[in-house]
Amino acid sequence: MNAKDTAAIRTRLARTSRRGFLLMAGAAGLAACSSGPEMSAPQAALPMPELPPDPNAGLGTGTPIGLILPLGASGNAGAVALSLRNAAEMALSEFAGARIRLIVKDDGGTGPGAQAAAQQALDEGARAIIGPLFAHSVAAAGQVARQRGVPLVGFSTDTNVATQGVYLLSFLPQTDVERVIRYAAANGRRSFVGLVPDNAYGSVVEAAFRETVPTVGGRVVGLERYGAGQAAEAARRLAGSVAQADAVFLPDAADTVPQIVQALSGAGASLAGKQLIGTGLWDDAKLFANPAMNGGIFAAPDTAGFRAFAARYRARFGREPVRTTTLSHDAVSLMAALVNSYGEAGITDAAIQNPSGFSGVDGIFRFRADGTNERGLAVMQISGGTTQIVSPAPRSFAQGM
Repeated sequence: MNAKDTAAIRTRLARTSRRGFLLMAGAAGLAACSSGPEMSAPQAALPMPELPPDPNAGLGTGTPIGLILPLGASGNAGAVALSLRNAAEMALSEFAGARIRLIVKDDGGTGPGAQAAAQQALDEGARAIIGPLFAHSVAAAGQVARQRGVPLVGFSTDTNVATQGVYLLSFLPQTDVERVIRYAAANGRRSFVGLVPDNAYGSVVEAAFRETVPTVGGRVVGLERYGAGQAAEAARRLAGSVAQADAVFLPDAADTVPQIVQALSGAGASLAGKQLIGTGLWDDAKLFANPAMNGGIFAAPDTAGFRAFAARYRARFGREPVRTTTLSHDAVSLMAALVNSYGEAGITDAAIQNPSGFSGVDGIFRFRADGTNERGLAVMQISGGTTQIVSPAPRSFAQGM
């Protein structure tokens, strides 16, 4: 299991209300944001579902679409897979007149299993594949799909497995970093320091941080990495650079960030007037409750859409959805929209890469030619034990990010 995927699953299982992978209030399906050169809008807005949805609904009829998940895996992976499957079923019942049929396959959470599952789905006529969940599984299934000229929309957060024809619908940390750094710069922050965890996630966000800061007219005046149990020492090394900065980037989880803030203060670094900046990992009530984090900002989807989605999910399945469950819902809605508008031949790379993008449960998104995605996120600020939106998520990519 890829380290990035594992960390993301653990975090999101722990917090179903998590992250700005969020949403359009009341949006039951997915619509194109506007017309693109190869694809006009499937629908201006999809109809609201009838509530509660039929709990006995099947997995659809019409154009076959593969859905590959680690349903037989143990522990967290199996729990996430079940939630994703439920959301796929829910999307079919909520999309008016959907003409797709899901071919569900269990990859067991392994690369060979994903390869075999993809082959089986394609042999059964699948015109596209949704899933798998993990990087090694996406890579294996994607290889089979590409050989057959069939697009795949997977859920891994590891951009190394993305490529033309193998798309990632997951919440990518690079998007978090770019959005919040751009917001900070637009509000006058120019000198940045960072304390970054020495792991796979840290490598991704550090690269995005180093790339984004210069593009917005800023400079990185100090950056340190830290391993497990080494954050305090890294904070001492960075303390001298903090005096030159007006923004401090701390891309770690709620259990660690307050310790880093305390360590910086203990090392003599004054954080008064400094903008604390995080990523989607900050979307945690424990962090909001810490007075030292007041004023801190991070990028995330507007939570209204997920709240509406979660209420429908609870009504149908009697349990809370895993936070990333919306990915499966949006992927199924995307395929249904393409087929309903253009027939099964409409599921093409050109259609999937529509530059105008799509609007799903978690807001607007679009796919790049390299298989990665771009999302429209809000910027949230911590204040008084909760968060408030200080920069709304864009409703179209024409608004800019």
